[in-house]
Amino acid sequence: MSMTTIVTGGAGFIGSHLCEALLARGAQVVCIDSLLTGDIRNLDSFIDDPRLRFVEADIGEGLPEGLPAPEVIFNLACPASPKDFERLSLEILDVCSRGMVNVLELAREHGATLVQASTSEVYGEPEVHPQTEDYWGCVSSVGDRSCYDEGKRYAEALVMAYRRRHGVDARLARIFNTYGPRMRLDDGRVVPNFVCQALGGEPLTIYGDGSQTRSFCYVADTVAGLLALADADPDAIDAACPAYNIGNGAEITVLEFAQCVLGACGTSGELQRVPLPQSDDPTRRRPDTSKLSALTGWRCRTDLATGLALTTEWFAARLADSGTGAAR
Repeated sequence: MSMTTIVTGGAGFIGSHLCEALLARGAQVVCIDSLLTGDIRNLDSFIDDPRLRFVEADIGEGLPEGLPAPEVIFNLACPASPKDFERLSLEILDVCSRGMVNVLELAREHGATLVQASTSEVYGEPEVHPQTEDYWGCVSSVGDRSCYDEGKRYAEALVMAYRRRHGVDARLARIFNTYGPRMRLDDGRVVPNFVCQALGGEPLTIYGDGSQTRSFCYVADTVAGLLALADADPDAIDAACPAYNIGNGAEITVLEFAQCVLGACGTSGELQRVPLPQSDDPTRRRPDTSKLSALTGWRCRTDLATGLALTTEWFAARLADSGTGAAR
């Protein structure tokens, strides 16, 4: 891929892995990030690559001047941790609205392909299982997560409006639970919570009875899905619904996942059950990824044991560096 690519949110968890993969393919990469929740350290292993340009900017305030004409844009700019939903609710809504318009205008100006990072959260508490792209979702507009869930749904509506009115070649990647190195230690989601607790010798916190389900996709597989979607022939994209799930179809309960984490960390720690919070956090998650597979041949290739081994190794090193936990 010898082309100019812009990645917004490129210093974030998934964004940094995407930038690294693009550089490995020979692309010229402009990484834009406000560093509100992104971490410049995520770029450490390739920050000196001459084909990478890092720009600190908030896309909600407008894109920086002097950007090269992109052929492909990946828009991953948006805080995604549940811990951010209250303190950064207005910023999330801004990046999903004004920021989305700014990115779409850039794609329109240069005739670029745009891959918008959407989310499984557009399905809300699903009444269809597994979730398919033609399912409209069941989302609360007033719940604790509404800034993120409805923000992403609004961003999807903007994408469709620009496709229909301006012919922008935009595709929607509905990303399901992704894990791996470079996740924030304080992310608040189940993978960092469990891994940090296990490595620190603390009990793993189980909310409710642990029967909630998730489908965990290793970050390299998510990035491969994003790249495959960007590479797809524009004529093959579903014009009526250019949305494609990216995730792992293997569903697992939170309780089962806790045991997997303990095994990966080499500990027999305890489980601490606490009441399930009153929130609109979905109880079931499992993607149907047959649409993307049919389009591109993409599939998950990393099994949970392998992915968790790589993830816990990275977390152990980061905890040791920060002095907040012991290395394995």
